[in-house]
Amino acid sequence: MSLKLKGLTVALGFLSIIGYSQSKNTIVPKTYVAAKTTTPIVIDGDQSDVSWNKVDWTDLFEDIENDVKPKYATKVKMLWDENNFYILAKMEEPHVWANLKQRDTIIFYNNDFEVFIDPDSDTFNYYELEINALNTAWDLFLSKPYREEDKVVLNDWNIPGLKSAVKINGTLNNPNDTDEGWVLEMAIPWASYKTSYFDQNVPVDKFWRVNFSRVNWQHDIKNGSYERKKDAQGKFLPEYNWVWSPMGVIDMHEPEKWGYVYFSSKEGKDSFTIPQDEKVKWELYSLYRAQKGYYQKNKKWAKSITDLTKKPINVEGKILNPIVENHSSGYNISVKSPFSNQTFIIRQDGKIISK
Repeated sequence: MSLKLKGLTVALGFLSIIGYSQSKNTIVPKTYVAAKTTTPIVIDGDQSDVSWNKVDWTDLFEDIENDVKPKYATKVKMLWDENNFYILAKMEEPHVWANLKQRDTIIFYNNDFEVFIDPDSDTFNYYELEINALNTAWDLFLSKPYREEDKVVLNDWNIPGLKSAVKINGTLNNPNDTDEGWVLEMAIPWASYKTSYFDQNVPVDKFWRVNFSRVNWQHDIKNGSYERKKDAQGKFLPEYNWVWSPMGVIDMHEPEKWGYVYFSSKEGKDSFTIPQDEKVKWELYSLYRAQKGYYQKNKKWAKSITDLTKKPINVEGKILNPIVENHSSGYNISVKSPFSNQTFIIRQDGKIISK
């Protein structure tokens, strides 16, 4: 998808962004418990596998920026085993079309489905995958979010062993009929996310931060083919961005807002509650965004928490007491969790560390 900040639209992966985005609403990430499957899944785009029939769909996707219901429904199921993270996406679409056939082109210039994964939940070193109805993939690695105004994208990174398949409920690229939509099924090997040879990275009874986005364009039909619709001035109309876990801004690249997918080892139903320490981290990111705003206005970093917020910071009835420490290259904001006594520190680049 493209980023729109302060009236600027850019293709992700090619330009850095000056400025930052901020939602006016409180964002509560969605959660999903991914069950372990012991039955092999055939990646063919067909949702009838026995394993898929045993698990629930996510909530329907919503608009990325607000609670407006999207025009067409989107939902996802997730499973896992020792080798792969399995994702099944079902999308309503009366006009299924795509024309990008080369891997690692800018796939969101077609209608597409996108996967975002941050294994260690620190908002750095995360992964993106985009696939269109032709099953053309664009996979990339980002060392940090775009808001850090740096060259952060490794566009030549590929997911080794990725399996994906699309099933069209209708006819692809045929404007003379009405389609039901398309189903995308994929298996992403855990090995894709290994940081070293000995890294034991299969998340058994752990959560990863995950989100999904669906890009949908208005279209025109010219000479029997679909293309993105333009306005009277010849500019492409903006795309729709529909997501699983709400972002509050037109920007998928705020990983601290992504959903929580818990990979359960239980054979039956399991539950997951977002840990209290995660909510402490949310407050640190609120202060981080406030610091961004303070710097843009004053051309210097705030030296105290009261410069950033006048209200007590309350998490589940516990008052947090964060501390700002300025230094020559920026600042740290640290806070001791009242729930675990662990100290969390957010740096001026937005990365959280714990001690």
